[in-house]
Amino acid sequence: MNGELKVAMVGFGAIGCSLATLIQEQLPQVRLIGVAKLSPPSERDRALVHVDTRFVDSAAALSELAADIVIECAGHQALADYAPLLLREGREMLIASVGALADRSLEALLREAAFQGRTRLLLSTGAIGAVDLLCAARIGGLRRVRYTGSKPPSAWIGTAAETVAKNAQAANKPTDVFEGAAREAALRFPENANVAATVALAGIGFDETGVRLVVDPQLQANQHSVQAEGAFGNFELTIGGNTQSIRPKTSVLVAFSLARYLTHRQSVLSFA
Repeated sequence: MNGELKVAMVGFGAIGCSLATLIQEQLPQVRLIGVAKLSPPSERDRALVHVDTRFVDSAAALSELAADIVIECAGHQALADYAPLLLREGREMLIASVGALADRSLEALLREAAFQGRTRLLLSTGAIGAVDLLCAARIGGLRRVRYTGSKPPSAWIGTAAETVAKNAQAANKPTDVFEGAAREAALRFPENANVAATVALAGIGFDETGVRLVVDPQLQANQHSVQAEGAFGNFELTIGGNTQSIRPKTSVLVAFSLARYLTHRQSVLSFA
């Protein structure tokens, strides 16, 4: 046990609010000291955090709080806006928007910023499992990795696939949104392909990982499936993840995954 862990957060949407609730209710050794969001905090926002939690609106102000770790859960653009400065100033970061790293220039910028700040950029496993298995299998040699993400029509509203989703719902049948490499999937569908990016980074990379994205009117939950083959053998994992009620694009597991890392940081006995 390392004593109290001071955490700051970028973003306070569905994921951030869920994580704040978990911290308040289940993580007594973790204190949320700051939240960065562009709009002023609402009464509901303040009700979810400790009375001393500060709300700020810039990366510089968040960095000044000197949190032990900063958690990003605000999307690709927020990661690009906040992470370079925070990393250069030595703030360890755990990010939910893993798909943003499909942008080669942003990935290079963040790697360099973390190097300059002598800190780490940590990738949340988010809504998928078996990331540890992929990472281990990569050492011995992975030959093939494929990810299929299927979500109900509501998860595609407001995205580039909205028309496809509406047509699929009208026809009441599953319809492919995308098939190709993980890099293109993450760039074209930033709110629906973070899992594809996570699988790619854990395994054989953005350009070698096959991805299929599907809108399926018959689903009530987001479904994630990973198949992999290599020197270790082969595996197939499928997860049906319940979604955030106010944000159907996002599985509830995302906030749980972020909370798990915080408990990992505080425990003397944990999985590596």
